[in-house]
Amino acid sequence: MISVVGLGSGDPAALSPRAWEALRSGRPVWLRTAVHPTVQALREAGIPFQSFDPLYEQAESFEALYAQIVERLLEMAQEGDLVYAVPGHPLIGEESVRLLLQQARERGVPVQVVGSTGFLEPTLEALGLCITDGIQVIDALSASRFPPDQWMPVLYYQVHDQFVASDLKLWLMRYYPDEHPVRVVQAAGVEGEQRVHAVPLRELDRVPVDHLTSVYVPPLPPDERRDFAGLVHIVARLRGPGGCPWDREQTHETLRPFLLEEAYEVLDAINTGDDAKLCEELGDVLLQVVLHAQLASEAGRFDIQDVVSQQCDKLVRRHPHVFGDLQVADSAEVLRNWERIKAEENSHLPKQSVMEGVIPSLPALVFALEVSKRAVKVGFEWPDLQGVLDKFREEQQELAEAIAQGDRERVEAEIGDLLFTLVNIARHLKVDAEQALHAMVRRFIVRFQQMEAMAREQGKPLEHLTLEEWDALWEQAKRRIQQSE
Repeated sequence: MISVVGLGSGDPAALSPRAWEALRSGRPVWLRTAVHPTVQALREAGIPFQSFDPLYEQAESFEALYAQIVERLLEMAQEGDLVYAVPGHPLIGEESVRLLLQQARERGVPVQVVGSTGFLEPTLEALGLCITDGIQVIDALSASRFPPDQWMPVLYYQVHDQFVASDLKLWLMRYYPDEHPVRVVQAAGVEGEQRVHAVPLRELDRVPVDHLTSVYVPPLPPDERRDFAGLVHIVARLRGPGGCPWDREQTHETLRPFLLEEAYEVLDAINTGDDAKLCEELGDVLLQVVLHAQLASEAGRFDIQDVVSQQCDKLVRRHPHVFGDLQVADSAEVLRNWERIKAEENSHLPKQSVMEGVIPSLPALVFALEVSKRAVKVGFEWPDLQGVLDKFREEQQELAEAIAQGDRERVEAEIGDLLFTLVNIARHLKVDAEQALHAMVRRFIVRFQQMEAMAREQGKPLEHLTLEEWDALWEQAKRRIQQSE
């Protein structure tokens, strides 16, 4: 059997009677580390022990170190009972103990936990805190795995050197203002050694730290929180009593154009490769999502948690090759599975047409492509690309006839037919018609602006140019752009 004993916070008085009893039992005593104030009391009590400190110099990482310690403990347990002593309480902030308990269960080795007062209680006493609404307790060595909850106080332990303190500072500055007050606690509960330093976050790595150091980060005031929950809170405030008159007037209907506009601005940021703009525009789209969820919440229909939960469920359900045992060969099979699962989800709904579910509010070219793809699924398709090209020439002729007749309604209809046929040509050639048109218009703008610049250089207003001069400038602008690329 392995008795896992807590050495307490650092004051020998924090050792529990049961801990003293286990340490004096005569069984071999192994310390995770002898660098702990209570160890001197063991020496004075004549308790023999060995430590795993030599392994610290050899291990490539703490994960490797703890795995090696646990393996040795389990091997020694085969020879007889022993005591494994760790700082604080064994079940608070001790990764080696967590790993030992897991491995021991798998191998059938009995483990007994003998607690003493850990670092948490004396640290709270040193800070003068009464925790009634919860606190996050996080290993500073694993800080990046657990984003801090800005609504709650956070206590980081194992801030044992300046490198850890510096990494922690940089991590926290993503979530808190540089001037946010933090408190650094050293040797909590150790008489004559306990110290508490209050500093702004930006100076965290300038305070002396050691193996008994923790860092306390207080919560942010509600209006200063800058995480997702903070965004939800801000939107609720804007919509609430005393909020913004404009925000309070909005409805799902009045917000519709803003969602579309923001989505297009995201696309523009992607097309221009502007990361700063993309970050900002994604935030604007997110704001629209939160606003609509807030409106629904106020009406008692659903809230942002419902939105997030449903999306999580859908992603897991439609990716069985990631979250389940399904095997897929490529992305094409992923898409087929997605459509199959989607169809199964909606199988309870009677379907009269393959066109059901097409969104009429899509941009025209995207709308046309989606309708075309659905028609193809049930066999409504030209045999080859030549057939689509022949249809295009037919539509051109019909448009020319409509123009000659001066029939405006027919002209509009024939232009629609021609555009729809072009979308089908693009589909056959695996070209995104929407993106192709966008790219062409952007090229046109660049060339036109080049023409404007050249006209200014020549001192000729554009509106006074002849058709021949326009054509010459256009060709010259194309050459200039090609030479600069």
